[in-house]
Amino acid sequence: MTRRSCALYAVGIICAHLLVIGIGLMVAQVFRTLMHNRLKKEIVLVEGSRVFESWKTPPPPVYMEYFFFNVTNVKEFLEGAKPEVRQVGPYAYREYRYKDNVSMVENGTMVSAYNTKSFVFLRERSVGDPTVDNITTVNIPAWAVMTQVKDSFWKATMVSVWMNSFGSGLFTTRTVDELLWGYEDPLLARIAPTNPDVEKIFGLMYKKNGSNDGEFVYRTGQQNYLDYGRVVTWQGQSQLTFWTSNQSNSINGSDGSAFHPLLEKNERLYVFTPDLCRSIYMDFEKDVEVKGIPAYRFTPPRSVLASKEENPANEGFCVSPKECLGTGLLKVSPCRKGAPVVASFPHFYLADSKFVNAIEGMSPERTHHQTFLDLNPTTGVIVRANKRAQINILLSRIGGFPKTRSLNETIFPVMFINESVVIDDASAARVQKLLLIVTLVSNFPLIIVGLGGIMLVVFIILLVRARKQKTSAEDDTSYSPVNDKEKDDPQNGTYIGLTPKVDAQA
Repeated sequence: MTRRSCALYAVGIICAHLLVIGIGLMVAQVFRTLMHNRLKKEIVLVEGSRVFESWKTPPPPVYMEYFFFNVTNVKEFLEGAKPEVRQVGPYAYREYRYKDNVSMVENGTMVSAYNTKSFVFLRERSVGDPTVDNITTVNIPAWAVMTQVKDSFWKATMVSVWMNSFGSGLFTTRTVDELLWGYEDPLLARIAPTNPDVEKIFGLMYKKNGSNDGEFVYRTGQQNYLDYGRVVTWQGQSQLTFWTSNQSNSINGSDGSAFHPLLEKNERLYVFTPDLCRSIYMDFEKDVEVKGIPAYRFTPPRSVLASKEENPANEGFCVSPKECLGTGLLKVSPCRKGAPVVASFPHFYLADSKFVNAIEGMSPERTHHQTFLDLNPTTGVIVRANKRAQINILLSRIGGFPKTRSLNETIFPVMFINESVVIDDASAARVQKLLLIVTLVSNFPLIIVGLGGIMLVVFIILLVRARKQKTSAEDDTSYSPVNDKEKDDPQNGTYIGLTPKVDAQA
């Protein structure tokens, strides 16, 4: 066997092995499975894991923007006219958040922590000075007190007298800073000494700067990667007590800061939010890309805040049959000390049109008012997010308070927030590096198949050349004349010498 033949056989054998092995690995997805198993072990909430430190202190900057609805026709509204509001904002704050008092519990299968937040005002991202700018809005303390005493004629009469003596109206004008971080309300100051549950200071964000929402206990994800970051208990409870059904009181999903890796488009993500006193869910909407990182966008569908007629599963969120307000709204009075607070998306986005039409100045838009999460499906990392929610007050006629007699029941917008985050460049670079490693390792069988394909091309080229050389060799060994006589033989045969024929008679 010649050297050329050996090379041909060697290339053929290598080519066959590469193709068989590569295709076999592709079909079995061995490297992909190995890489996914590695991710499941790395992305867990335990000391020393790849994500633990960033979970405790998230590096990307978070911004909180507050938008207020300034009422421009208070007098006319109190006389029965349609309310008119003008959006004022944003008033932007840098939100610093970190996990405090982190400790492992239940033999390391769970981790407990407090989510502490603090806020620093950002003048360059705001429309004005919150200590100077005034907003005319609903007098929330007054409405909260009136709602509490509406079933008692004597209490209602007494509160009405106090409001007149203090000059407390149904609407108030305060600075943005007062509305957010607190001011002493005269009506609350009068009631507080006799009721320990009432504080004389009121603010939409009162006591939320530098504080937390209570202890959370999370699954680490070691036993099951799908449980990564899932809330087990909040404030020591595995079930809420605010609503009227077990399903509504369930604590589902994460707290919105962590999601399991290897996300699928067809799954539903649950997030528990103390601000709404409930869990909400999000569905896949579309593929997006942020700083070169591929992501899935998840967003709450209309059914999350749909009416019980539209979504029967929401019946448990009705405090009473009369307090089912319709699609797009959630009355959170049970966890707001009975105050007539109603939550919605900004400008009543995804709500019934009647709530939008009831207020002059509402203009819901998907781009500006949608809540969404952009998650990298491989790692579960949040690459961009916008949490948007609106605070409203339910206004209606209340017996014992003559000032309310001309009012129609109205869901009145007070303020909405936009909490946003985009992954920082350093974190994006780390995620891109990890994704590159995952891609290379997962696609290693493709590299083997590619090498096999190259070897196949080489094998075919060598085989063709060998064929041509064999054909040429056969042509070189074909028949050729041995002497000049043979060339000159007209019979093209073997030359035979003959003696001349002799005449016998001669």
